[in-house]
Amino acid sequence: KPGMVVTFAPANLTTEVKSVEMHHESLAEATPGDNVGFNVKNVSVKDIRRGNVAGDSKNDPPMEAGSFNAQVIILNHPGQISQGYAPVLDCHTAHIACKFAELKEKIDRRSGKKLEDNPKALKSG
Repeated sequence: KPGMVVTFAPANLTTEVKSVEMHHESLAEATPGDNVGFNVKNVSVKDIRRGNVAGDSKNDPPMEAGSFNAQVIILNHPGQISQGYAPVLDCHTAHIACKFAELKEKIDRRSGKKLEDNPKALKSG
């Protein structure tokens, strides 16, 4: 909402929101799920890129992650996937290559039961 201090990650820029709009109409406050545009003070278009995340600076501000754990379902892949594989992931509106640093476990997707710890490679099916 206007007057709120926001932080952009991973650019690590902090600024104040001047106004919030939805479909070219001014809003007092945006709620989750609203597709809005907002104007901020003293930030150039060149400083923020597609895929950056904006959040409340005072209440759990967004931060860049050096690594993360993910549960991946392989639907269709021609070969095997092993440690070091770097697919391009779609995160919100950004496309970024993420390297699989390690494969922690193989899980049966129907039962949810662990089949193998630290597998060497994974394949679809």
